[in-house]
Amino acid sequence: SPGMKIKSAAIIDGAGGRYVEAAVMSPIGPKRIASPMLLGGPHAAAFQTVSESLGFKGKVFSDKLGQASATKMCRSVMIKGIEALLAESMLTARHYGVEHVVLNSLSDLLPVGDWEKLARYMISRSLEHGVRRAEEMREVAKTVREAGIAPLMSTATVARQEWAATHKSALAADDLDDMLDVILEETPGGKAS
Repeated sequence: SPGMKIKSAAIIDGAGGRYVEAAVMSPIGPKRIASPMLLGGPHAAAFQTVSESLGFKGKVFSDKLGQASATKMCRSVMIKGIEALLAESMLTARHYGVEHVVLNSLSDLLPVGDWEKLARYMISRSLEHGVRRAEEMREVAKTVREAGIAPLMSTATVARQEWAATHKSALAADDLDDMLDVILEETPGGKAS
């Protein structure tokens, strides 16, 4: 959270170091060090100058600590929240045998392309990285709370991401329907249609 970045900077700067905030704005793989990052704090510009020669793709976002982190955290409310919502929606829809009708309806409402492909991708990200995503969402909830807003959605997303991480076996499924079936079979009270 921005508050944690500010506390970390005080410790590092107080010990004679130079703290630079970095907010990773995409998955690390496959770009690794070339992944886009927002840099923040009074030492960000000096760091950017040195790091560019190493292939680092950070860009100075703000000389004020916390703004890069706030940007990342607010983005995560949406991305990790959508992953959690898609998982809950698709698992429930699969239970009732209406998943394709729901996906078609989403396509009419929000024309983002192939909803089935998007749902499989986003749910698989939660299955694979749910533990790390849940930890990030705890920091997101702190960020929201620091802004004076109750983190209702972010807190719920923590629980869904943690839950998703317990169903990694579903990653081996060939398509969305099979993935949902595996998860439902592993879920007490769930059933595949």
